[in-house]
Amino acid sequence: MRPFRTGVLAVPAELAALRRAVRAHLDAPCDDLQLCVSELVGNVILHVGEGTPVTLAITRTPEGRTRVEVGDPDPRLWPVLRRATEEDEGGRGLALVGAVATRWGVRPGPHSGKTVWAELRHP
Repeated sequence: MRPFRTGVLAVPAELAALRRAVRAHLDAPCDDLQLCVSELVGNVILHVGEGTPVTLAITRTPEGRTRVEVGDPDPRLWPVLRRATEEDEGGRGLALVGAVATRWGVRPGPHSGKTVWAELRHP
């Protein structure tokens, strides 16, 4: 797999385009990966702010997993896994990522900000 990297502004209108770009790059079905892209970029929109510049990278790990990374410039607002109740309208994004990913986490950016990542066994 060739690495994929792009920078965009985190706005709702970009989510579908990012999912299509990922699928076109892989030239294969990748529903779980597309879900992770939507949820991680969606978290930036919701919690950091619409219009925040983000980087999206998809690579292969040495173990053969597919790794998706979404970086943003805010070093303070780290995502937290929540337990959404039946009445909650949101709060399930990271639970979904955790359900399809082998593992996920957050690391500080090299100069500032943070990167949220997830690793999948496929595509």
